[in-house]
Amino acid sequence: MSAATSHTYSEEQIWDFLKEITDPEIPVLNIVEMGIARGVDIEGDHVQVRITPTYSGCPAMNAIEKLVNDKLSDKGLSEYSVKMDYSETWTTDWMTEEAKAKLKDYGIAPPEKTGDDDDFLKSLSGTKIVPCPFCDSFETELQSQFGSTACKSQYFCNNCDQPFEHFKCI
Repeated sequence: MSAATSHTYSEEQIWDFLKEITDPEIPVLNIVEMGIARGVDIEGDHVQVRITPTYSGCPAMNAIEKLVNDKLSDKGLSEYSVKMDYSETWTTDWMTEEAKAKLKDYGIAPPEKTGDDDDFLKSLSGTKIVPCPFCDSFETELQSQFGSTACKSQYFCNNCDQPFEHFKCI
């Protein structure tokens, strides 16, 4: 492919490229619907993509940065950069409703809106009720504050006998 410039693609096309990049930890979600991709800035021939980590120690961010670089390179862009944007703190409220539905279909209980999760201490004590993503039962119990990643907790459904993870409300 010959070298492309920012004039080759519109901002909308760059966003479409970013939608092709899935989260390394949750492969059913892309970085746009996760709210990780925060901006596309085009100045002259240079394209800059801004990404925000889900939390400061997220081990996937270096991989995501590389995936964005690889995607822009694969599309033929020669002048681009990826900027880690810490100006705002990522929140699960930035996840789209479509992303939350995909999480549930994948077997992960999605996070609630932060305003609906008014008792953070309840979530730490294990008394928070999280509906099962498989059968929607509320007969669930916390097994561990941490699942396969720090942003998820491990639950068990006493109705359908399925273990599942809950994406923590941040």
